[in-house]
Amino acid sequence: MAAQKGKVAIVTGSATGLGAAAAVQLADLGWNIVVNYTRSKKEADETMAAVKAKGVNAILVQADVGQDSDCKKLVESAMKEWGRIDGVLNNAGTTKAQAQGDLDGVNAEDFERINRINVVGPYQMARAVFPVMKKQWEEKKERGSIVNISSIAGVMGVGSSIPYMCSKGALNTLTLALAKWLAPAVRVNTICPGFIQGRWLLGVFGEKGYAAALAQQENGTPLRQAGTADQMAETAVFFLTSASNVTGEFMIVDAGAHLAAAPLKAR
Repeated sequence: MAAQKGKVAIVTGSATGLGAAAAVQLADLGWNIVVNYTRSKKEADETMAAVKAKGVNAILVQADVGQDSDCKKLVESAMKEWGRIDGVLNNAGTTKAQAQGDLDGVNAEDFERINRINVVGPYQMARAVFPVMKKQWEEKKERGSIVNISSIAGVMGVGSSIPYMCSKGALNTLTLALAKWLAPAVRVNTICPGFIQGRWLLGVFGEKGYAAALAQQENGTPLRQAGTADQMAETAVFFLTSASNVTGEFMIVDAGAHLAAAPLKAR
């Protein structure tokens, strides 16, 4: 899509997984990228190399979206480099594993930490970037786009832990609110991935639980497949770059697992 060449996106949590895949796919469309990481410097460098191999520009910014000052730093870094921001993919997230029925498995601090990253972080990013996108809309009629990465956990009430489920449900509601409040300058949408192959869920489930969940996806979903980071990124990038008449939407991307009789459960 040559018409998109030169646009700019901030992709939070883009060192690995869905965020890294989305950064590369956006670069393939000609977008310049702010690659963001908190701790995974080595992997972030790899994402940077993959993005630049597409012939676009990229900068690497270490930032924790749970900190408002860091969200502002991401926006300021993009503006200093390119003078514009067209999209934000709020992908950074965190969780904690909690066995089903074990209400003592999490505490108030877990709720606060998970919600700070998964809900407050996207809110702070939207607040930081809105003045830029509003100005671009008013001066050039160029509409910005924000895409949040939620989870099937926020729709079905199943997932790695109750704080995580609650945070993703709140993120879905945040999407609806921001879609109203930031219009017409910005579109705001969300995707709700189900199972994604890779180290994130391996760390959540453990090897045995991950293998069981993988088998459940491959044998028990309507599409008989377990999602990949690239597949999830395709949908996120579509909402960010192409769905010009869509806002306030959240889409489940889970191979139809939400239609199955036995939804995916954390083990």
